[in-house]
Amino acid sequence: MIEIDIEVTLGTFALAAKFIAPTTGITALFGRSGAGKTSIVNALAGLLTPSRGRIAVRGEVLFDSAHKINLPPEKRRLGYIFQEGRLFPHYSVRGNLLYGTKRTDTAAFDRVIALLGLGGLLGRRPGDLSGGEKQRVAIGRAILAEPRLLLMDEPLAALDAARKEEIFPFIAALRGALDIPVVYVSHAMEEVIRLADTLVLVDGGKIAATGTVEALTSRLDLRPLTGRFEAGAVIRTVLRGHDKVYGLSELAFPGGRLRVPHVDLPLGTPLRIRIQARDIVLATAPPSGLSIRNAFAGRVVEIAPDKGPLVDLRLDIGTAAEPVMLWVRITQRALADLRLQVGSPVHALVKTVALERPSPGGGRAFGEAHEAV
Repeated sequence: MIEIDIEVTLGTFALAAKFIAPTTGITALFGRSGAGKTSIVNALAGLLTPSRGRIAVRGEVLFDSAHKINLPPEKRRLGYIFQEGRLFPHYSVRGNLLYGTKRTDTAAFDRVIALLGLGGLLGRRPGDLSGGEKQRVAIGRAILAEPRLLLMDEPLAALDAARKEEIFPFIAALRGALDIPVVYVSHAMEEVIRLADTLVLVDGGKIAATGTVEALTSRLDLRPLTGRFEAGAVIRTVLRGHDKVYGLSELAFPGGRLRVPHVDLPLGTPLRIRIQARDIVLATAPPSGLSIRNAFAGRVVEIAPDKGPLVDLRLDIGTAAEPVMLWVRITQRALADLRLQVGSPVHALVKTVALERPSPGGGRAFGEAHEAV
C-alpha cells in the first residue's frame, strides 16, 4: 500500500493529508489548483519535508517524524515526471533514456522502447521532439531507473489536445504492462476517468475522499469537488459484441448491456465508460416506440436537496449483488410530475449518439481500463 499521513505548513497554506491507496494501477490526486496535490507528491519524493507524519510505500518507511526517518530523494527510488519533460538537450533520446540507469539490461530497454513507441526517436535530440514525444521519453527514463513508485505531476498540462491524445494510450499502458504503481496529479477530471483506478480528492489541503473512480464520481455529496456541470457516473463494462451491420458495439455490465459506437478492440476487453448526467432521460414505464437503444430498469437511491430549477438523482441500474450507479439530472418540474422519490422504480434511457460526443480535453467518452478495475 501507499500510506500517507502528513502535516506541513507552507506560508499561509496548511496541508494535513491522510490516505491509503493500493500499489496497483494508477492513483489520481484530483483537486483544484492550489489544493495541495503537488505538495503531497513532493513530500512523497522527498522534495518537501513534513513537520509531522509518516510515509510508507509497499511496507518501506520513507518518512517518519516520530522515529526520525527521512530518506533523501535519491534513496527513495521514486520516478518523477513533471509538466515539462526536463530532458538533457545535449543528449540524444537514447542518452536521456539511459541516464541514471543502474544496469545494462537490453531486454528491459527494448521492452520500454516498445511500450512507449520510442523506436524511431532514439537518435534524435529533445529539440527535435514534440511535447508528447518529450513526455514519453521522460516516462521511459523514469521507468528504466527501476522506481518503486512513479510520480506524475500534471504530465499533460503543457500539451495541446492533439498531443494529449497522442500520449494517453502510453500512460494507460503502464497500468497493465509494468508492476510499478503510479501516483498521477491532475485537475482535469477527463484525465482521471480515462487513466485512474483509485481516486483521491484533495480539497483545501485535506483529503475529502478516497475510493475507486466509479464510486466517487457517482456520489452526489462530492459534486462540488468532482464537478457538477460536466457531471456523470463511470461504469465498468466488458466488450461483449459487435454489430457490424450498424457499426455498434455492446458493453456488458451487471444488469444490462450498453450499445455504443463501434469500439475497435477484441471481445472481452474491459472498458470504462462515462455517461453524463444531462444525457439520461427517465421514464416511469418500460419505453416502446423510441429511437433510444439503451434502456435500463433501476430505482432511485438518492435525490439531492437542490433548490434551483434542476435536481440531481442517483439511480441503481445494477443487480442486488453488484450495484451500478448512474447520476441523472432532470428538472424539478419533471421530478414533481413523475412523483419520484427514493425507492421509485424507473427506466433510464441513454442515447447511443450521446456517447459519441468528444468529452472535455478532446478525449472520447470511453477509455480502456485494466482487467482489475
